[in-house]
Amino acid sequence: MRALRGERPDVAPVWFMRQAGRSLPEYRALRSRGTMIEACLDPALASEITLQPVRRHGVDAAIFFSDIVVPLALIGIDVEIAAGRGPVFSHPLRTAADIAKAVEIDPALVRERGEVIVDAVARTTDMLAEEAAGRGEPLPLIGFAGAPFTLAAYLVEGGPSKDHLAARRLIHDDPAAWRALTAWLAEVTGQFLALQVSAGASAAQLFDSWAGALAPAVYRESVLPASAAALRAVRELAVPAGSGIDRVPLIHFGVGTGELLADMASLDIDAIGVDYRVRLDDAVGRIGRDLTVQGNLDPALLFAPEPVRTAAVHDILAAGTAARAHVFNLGHGVPMDADPDAIGAVVRTVHEWRMP
Repeated sequence: MRALRGERPDVAPVWFMRQAGRSLPEYRALRSRGTMIEACLDPALASEITLQPVRRHGVDAAIFFSDIVVPLALIGIDVEIAAGRGPVFSHPLRTAADIAKAVEIDPALVRERGEVIVDAVARTTDMLAEEAAGRGEPLPLIGFAGAPFTLAAYLVEGGPSKDHLAARRLIHDDPAAWRALTAWLAEVTGQFLALQVSAGASAAQLFDSWAGALAPAVYRESVLPASAAALRAVRELAVPAGSGIDRVPLIHFGVGTGELLADMASLDIDAIGVDYRVRLDDAVGRIGRDLTVQGNLDPALLFAPEPVRTAAVHDILAAGTAARAHVFNLGHGVPMDADPDAIGAVVRTVHEWRMP
C-alpha cells in the first residue's frame, strides 16, 4: 500500500496477476465441481481461493478471486466461461438494436444483487487479517474489474478473439452505438469495482486486457473516456473516517499497451501496470507522470532455469528504481501450467533483493 501511494519500502512488494487459481493444485482440488462463475459467486469458495497463493507463495497482497464478466452475470447477461477458451456469450451484441436493448439494463443491479461479492470480500479481509497477524505485517486485498473496452470486445464478438476486429469495426462503423455500449459498461464494471472497495478491498486494479489492439488515437477518442468513468466510481466513494488515507490506490493495467502508456497514465490512478514487452525504466520515460510502476516479468521466465529467472528478476527490480516506487508483478497472468515452486522462488528473490 505504501508503494502504491508513492513511498519506496526497503523490500519491494510483490504479487501476481492470476496468482489465485489454476496453477495451484489446491485450487484444482477445490474446483473439481461447478462452473467458474458459480465459484466466483460462492463467498466461502472465493475467499478460500483468494487466500491460497498468499499462504503458499508469501506474496504481499491478495487479488480477489473473480472474473471480469461476473458483473455482467449479476445483471442477467447470459455468459459462461468455457474451459480453455474464456467468456462466451449466448447473445452477442452484433447490431445497434442489440446494444440498445442491452444498455436498458440498470447497472445498479450490480450492487442490488452483489451481496455475495460483499460477503466474499468481508470473509477474505477477515482471513487476511488472521494471516497478517501471523506474519506481523498487513496483507491488503486488491479488488479488480475489467475495463469497458475489453468487456465490449467480448460482448460484440461473443467470445475471445485474436484481433478484436468486431469491436474495432463497431468503433468506426457506428460510433454512437459504441459510445452507448462503453458508457453502459463503464457503469456496470465501475459499480463492481466500487462494490469490492466499499466492502473492504484496500486497493483496486482495472484490467484492459485487449486495449493493445488499438491505435493510440482510437484509444484516446473511443476508450479512454469510458475507462475514466469506470475508475470514477471508486473515486466517488467516501474514504472511511480515521482510515489515515485520503484516497484508495488505483492501478490500471493493459496487455500490449506500450504505445498507450502515456494515455493510460492520464487517468486518475496511482500506479500503472506495464506488460513484459517494455522495460520499466523505458516505461517511466513514456508515462510522463510521477506514478508507481507495477510489473513486469515475462510469464515465460517462470519456466526458465533458476539462474536465468533470477537474473531477469534482478534486472526488473533495478529498472523499477527509475520510478517513484515499484510493485513487482508479472507482465501478464500466471500461466496455468507454471510450477508453483518457481512462483515462490520469484517471491523470495524479490524479497531478498536490495536497491544498490
